[in-house]
Amino acid sequence: MRPLRHSAFVIIGGLFLSILTCASAIAQTHTTPHAPTPATQSIGVPQLVDITASTHIQFEHLSSSDQKYIVESMSGGVALIDYDSDGYPDIYFTNAPSVAMALANKKARSALYHNNHDGTFTDVTDHAGVGYPCWAMGAAVGDFNNDGRPDLIVSCFGGVVLYRNNGDGSFTDVTKSSGLSIDNGWATGAVFGDYDADGNTDLFVPHYVDFNMNDLPQFGSQVTCQYHHVSVQCGPRGLKGSPDSLYRNNGDGTFSDVSKSSGVDDPNNFFGLGAVWSDFANDGKLDLFVANDGEPNYLYRNDGSGHFKDIALNSGVAVSDEGVEQANMGIALGDYLNDGKLSIAISHFSEEYAVLYRNDGNLSFTDVSHQAGIAHPSVPYVGWGDAFVDLNNSGWQDLVLVNGHVYPQVEDAKAGIAYREPKLVYINQHNGTFREMSAATGKAVLIPQVSRGLAVGDLFHRGVLDLVIENLVGGPMILEPKPNPSNHWVSFALEGSPTNRLALNARIRITTGTQQQLQEIRSGGSYLSQSDLHLHFGLGNARTIDKVEVIWPNGNTQTFTNLQPNHFYSLKQNGNLVLLDPPTPDRPPH
Repeated sequence: MRPLRHSAFVIIGGLFLSILTCASAIAQTHTTPHAPTPATQSIGVPQLVDITASTHIQFEHLSSSDQKYIVESMSGGVALIDYDSDGYPDIYFTNAPSVAMALANKKARSALYHNNHDGTFTDVTDHAGVGYPCWAMGAAVGDFNNDGRPDLIVSCFGGVVLYRNNGDGSFTDVTKSSGLSIDNGWATGAVFGDYDADGNTDLFVPHYVDFNMNDLPQFGSQVTCQYHHVSVQCGPRGLKGSPDSLYRNNGDGTFSDVSKSSGVDDPNNFFGLGAVWSDFANDGKLDLFVANDGEPNYLYRNDGSGHFKDIALNSGVAVSDEGVEQANMGIALGDYLNDGKLSIAISHFSEEYAVLYRNDGNLSFTDVSHQAGIAHPSVPYVGWGDAFVDLNNSGWQDLVLVNGHVYPQVEDAKAGIAYREPKLVYINQHNGTFREMSAATGKAVLIPQVSRGLAVGDLFHRGVLDLVIENLVGGPMILEPKPNPSNHWVSFALEGSPTNRLALNARIRITTGTQQQLQEIRSGGSYLSQSDLHLHFGLGNARTIDKVEVIWPNGNTQTFTNLQPNHFYSLKQNGNLVLLDPPTPDRPPH
């Protein structure tokens, strides 16, 4: 959310927007990092079709009409979780009450929808027992007890809730017995990852604002509660932040707080919103990236002894290329250059810009947002969920951002700013740049909404990645891409053995001709959301996959050659690759 950190934002308001917009346009116009290639002349644009109505999903996120408190503006994460292990991702929508509801002891109902394999979903929340976890912010998936079933962590205003998957369609709240009830802060982008390589997935929980329902900040009461001279909710700037927490998995169903001893407890009390685990150093140890709202980001390097060191500033990901702390919110990792390195994209507040940190290797990143073409189009919008996703099965990852303001009062400023905002779709130009082509993908993307969470997955086993968007106000939106039908694809489901059975942070590198692609299975990410754990690769016109390398978190690699495209494959660690016959759902392919 907007940090309200510079008085210039309040004092000169619209003038700053004009200057920044012009500067962004100039930077974009005069920077050509890569010469155009013939491939960019024939890049197709997929159509994104709104299929929400046909899915039979009837969920609606609750929201107060005036959003007078910051805690009312930040919820809305969504998780894809194959809770019944039938191969089809199910959908969990988080929900949250207003302050008025909470003070009246009224709760908001989150919802789990079962995938019926035919393009529709059924509400199974009551049977699953996951309807009322807390004042829910977002959710992520992990397997904390190594039984092979995906468990659900829900981040809350007031801590976390851990749901153990019972394997019979139901979940049990094991927060207290697991030791996680000690977490009572405003939890946000919680994520699982095995940082100490003992086979048990640990849990990192960033925390946001130290917000007290018994001492509510007065609406519009000070400079940090003003936006373009209009009274708005207070925060996060002007409010207290909260430290972050790392919980080590003890391997017996319980966790221990190792935040301080590991060095990731955030003594600065920054406003933590998102986090991802990934081996950025490529040394076999999981590092941790934390997005802080209006403060420098953290990039914690894992030294292998249970301790981390923040190297964000030296690595180039703490602040923008101008040295400015931005409103870091949603995190996306992707090998958009197909060079074998995972770069970082982060959504930001309006009058800033969405940032793209190109991974240059050796823990060095460069802010290439303007050169890559994503900065300028994002300046007017407040960005949240984001994802690298190959919408056209071209073999190159595009970038999607969902947007929506935090202040319903913003339209009173008469500054051309709206509460409901469209989404942004950047098509990869295969040369290190993106082209914003939202309008070309269809009318659905341009529908203004107050969006928050974004998750990605092949909902109906069609070889196409769908977009699931949770909105803070009203119902969700599910977008189905219609890519070039001549483009091929391949999908992999991995199972770790004997531990880390969800294969978190396992990677796959595929080679088709001279082109390579790299992807990784991760818990959490985007904005408070969870994408499907299957790894999907577009292949363009390649008719054969020359090589597939599966890189397990323990460093072991399995290699397979000459695979056929347009299939689903599964692999258990150290086993054989299994070709799965593509299901034939009642829902016809496009």
